[in-house]
Amino acid sequence: MHYQSEKLPLTAADRRVVQGSGFGMDQGLGARPALLVIDATLKFMGTPGMTLDASVATLPLSCGPYAWAAAPGIARCLDLFRLNGWPVFYTIGEDRADALGQGRWHGKNARILQTTEEEASVNKVVSELAPQAGEVVLRKIKPSAFFGTPLASYLNELKIDSLVVTGCTTSGCVRATVVDAFSLNYRVIIPADAVFDRFELSHEVSLFDLSLKYADVITSDALTLPST
Repeated sequence: MHYQSEKLPLTAADRRVVQGSGFGMDQGLGARPALLVIDATLKFMGTPGMTLDASVATLPLSCGPYAWAAAPGIARCLDLFRLNGWPVFYTIGEDRADALGQGRWHGKNARILQTTEEEASVNKVVSELAPQAGEVVLRKIKPSAFFGTPLASYLNELKIDSLVVTGCTTSGCVRATVVDAFSLNYRVIIPADAVFDRFELSHEVSLFDLSLKYADVITSDALTLPST
């Protein structure tokens, strides 16, 4: 079942194409899942309790209230994976702030470059969602958690066949990671209430599109895991 949102202005033609295309089938979770928590850092979440405008004024890449609205969903996924003994992986940003280290990011965002010290101070998972002992934290400099990281080799070692993807941003690093996971033949689940974006439209459209072609989109409450 594809992601359905009352916030999306789908036309009658859109709905006919969805129905006729065959997209949007549910594939379900595999037998050996892992959880990805993408970029749940101060840099992208900001400080709880701030408006979006205030959050962006303080940390320009933060998602403010959208991030903190998704925090309980991410926490539910973490609790479930920890309870059932399945692996948890986090990603955070790289601390390099020079133009070469940032790659083409610095060509698309006028406020992306900071000092290495400033980058290090914000590239930390927020305490409310902090990793526990034995959980892997990967640094990345591109949108996908697979690009330039050992994630695929870790998943291969653990014989993982499916991923539950949480974090941010829905239209950016979440989407890029999900498409790469799909390309590597992992089953993917996205709990809609455990991902977030700074743009509400991008969030809704991305979930709709991902649910049609690359992942099952459910809620964190509906997520169930096999026992180890």
